[in-house]
Amino acid sequence: MPEQETSEGARKFWFWSSVILIIIGIGFYWSWGLSFGTWNLFAVENLGAYVITLLLLSFGIIGALLNKKK
Repeated sequence: MPEQETSEGARKFWFWSSVILIIIGIGFYWSWGLSFGTWNLFAVENLGAYVITLLLLSFGIIGALLNKKK
């Protein structure tokens, strides 16, 4: 099957949406760490915050890599 071409505008939109997800993920991590004064990755009570950060960063990185300029 031939690869479907997308418009340049749509590709840029999804790329920058992915970059924004990365920025939100980093911002969430920093705000959580500053608010609660903890940076321990192995503390069980902080697990939810790190899962959210990991999801935001992973979707952002994967989306940016899939939509980068060919």
